[in-house]
Amino acid sequence: EENTLSLHDALPIYRFTDAQQDLARLAKALSHPARIVILEVLAARKVCLCGEVVDELPLSQATVSQHLKVLKEAGLVSGEIEGARSCYCVDWKSLSQAQELISTWFKRADDIKRSCC
Repeated sequence: EENTLSLHDALPIYRFTDAQQDLARLAKALSHPARIVILEVLAARKVCLCGEVVDELPLSQATVSQHLKVLKEAGLVSGEIEGARSCYCVDWKSLSQAQELISTWFKRADDIKRSCC
């Protein structure tokens, strides 16, 4: 039996930090302009909205629901099902944590830039 290593076996294993994974999840959630508008609408109303989000966008209910699902999975909005309708609000605590995560990343990038080129 021949003992060979694949390229994958020979490469060091890189594990992403929790902060890196959180930032990537956040970036993905914010990567569509419709999701930005949804967050802005929810934040401006300062109350949970039940179904009215779809009235603010030129998108179908199914598309808005999918975007809300992504935002909810990222923790940026919280939502509850009330009968046939879903109600969503900004999760201000998570949004604050997201802001801190992004700020920290940009500060680190600035520090690297200053010590580079």
